[in-house]
Amino acid sequence: METLLVTVKDRNEMQLVSDMLKKMRITTKRLSEEEREDLGLSKLMKQAKRSEKVSREQVMKTLRGE
Repeated sequence: METLLVTVKDRNEMQLVSDMLKKMRITTKRLSEEEREDLGLSKLMKQAKRSEKVSREQVMKTLRGE
């Protein structure tokens, strides 16, 4: 099974697309803004370079914006 992610421009379009997919008996799931952000973060983490080791101190400095 594959997944198709569709971004709609407003509630009316959301309802139209949702109704159409329902009539086609295609399962749908609405994602909250937070869930979308989590997906994006997950994708970035998978793409991240993992071979280079970084100290905890460097990570904390980066998070603090130093």
